Amino acid sequence: MSDTLSEHASTRPAASPSAGAGPVRLPRVAVVLAAGRSERLADVTGGGSKALVRVGGLSLLERAVRTLLASGIEHVVVVVGYQAGPVAAVADRVAPGHVRAAFAEDWERGNGASLAAAEPYVAEEDLFLLVTTDHLFSDGALDALIAAGRPGVLVDHAPDPETWAEGTRVRLHEEQAVAFSKELGGPSVDCGAFLLPLAVFDAHRRAAARGDASLAGVVTELAREEPLAAIPLPRDAWWQDIDTPADLRRAARRLRRSLTKPTDGPVSRYVNRPLSTRMSMALAHLPLHPDLVSVLAFLVALTGAWALGAREGVVGGVLVHAASVLDGVDGEIARLRLRASAGGALLDGVLDRLGDAAVLAGVATWSISDGAAPTTAVLLAVAATAGAMLSMATKDRIAALAIPPAPERWIGLLLGGRDARLLFVTAFSLLGLPLLALVAVTVTSALSLVVRLLLARWAIRWA
Repeated sequence: MSDTLSEHASTRPAASPSAGAGPVRLPRVAVVLAAGRSERLADVTGGGSKALVRVGGLSLLERAVRTLLASGIEHVVVVVGYQAGPVAAVADRVAPGHVRAAFAEDWERGNGASLAAAEPYVAEEDLFLLVTTDHLFSDGALDALIAAGRPGVLVDHAPDPETWAEGTRVRLHEEQAVAFSKELGGPSVDCGAFLLPLAVFDAHRRAAARGDASLAGVVTELAREEPLAAIPLPRDAWWQDIDTPADLRRAARRLRRSLTKPTDGPVSRYVNRPLSTRMSMALAHLPLHPDLVSVLAFLVALTGAWALGAREGVVGGVLVHAASVLDGVDGEIARLRLRASAGGALLDGVLDRLGDAAVLAGVATWSISDGAAPTTAVLLAVAATAGAMLSMATKDRIAALAIPPAPERWIGLLLGGRDARLLFVTAFSLLGLPLLALVAVTVTSALSLVVRLLLARWAIRWA
């Protein structure tokens, strides 16, 4: 279950200009509205700012800023108001040089008034991205909006009933958003993310003159003169508005479930992830570096290997499975904190391979002690270890050569991945059948390798 950097970090999306138009410049600056106070979250905040509420190891503000920077935004302006000092202090620490705070004197009047405080900081931009700190977005959810190349709003066309009841609804006309209000009918709601022109500040002044300082009032005023493209929420993406303790719990559940990867095989998906993701959500709040978890998983694997070599099948099997579960925690914590790194992925991959070799050596030692022919046990251990090494090497080589990747989720059904290998070791160790563990790992690893190679050659031939 080792994670790679490409699985964690978003790449900057390409702009999608309309036909006949020149290249469209992607937005460089985003504004995060973090000025408000949430009375409905008072039981959680204790009277503090909602922006500082933590979920998945990060405050809502830090998560919003890191999500934007990971999406390719270069600079973030955080608008503060209620408890401005503590909120601004968090903003300043997230990414020095890329984040600055702006104080909104009229923040109590509404989000539209808070937005006005950002005007001097985006005055040189054609378009800027706007989000509110109490909206969570999954990886890639903002990409289509960022790449739109024109004023727009991210729209959820199929919200669940609870989201629809609480959300700001959008009136659409020919794929344009023309009005925003909680009183509108229609199925669509805005996701709290906008790509806006500087004209929005004039729209704010007109709306405020009528006594409406809400963000919905501002963007409705803007849409009267400059329609906003309704950008659909990408398929499989999600978002969550956090206004109540129930919303916060729902956001935590969505974050945890998002840690399951599309490429996960059946063992990861149904055996390991239900355990590892819950561990990760608990550990993410601690000052625990993901690399330390990688080392811990490796040490647990080594201890399990020693126990297997000492013919302690039950102890060794349990420790090997614990190492398999822990192997997912390091990458999950990194993704929860939006701090994945190539160095961490490399360390995790190297320790995984060393752990595999140690575990298989322990199983071979046990097999020989139980009376298996030394030559047979050693050959099976070497073959199983080679299969484990080649599994990673082949996937990396396919990626390096830009060959279309094989459908990893379906290959996972062959049980040749690391999670399945270690589960075979665990199961046969508990049954006291170490030699069969080596046979199972060797056969499934070889079968998966052959299928992956055949699919790669087929992809090359038909490319």
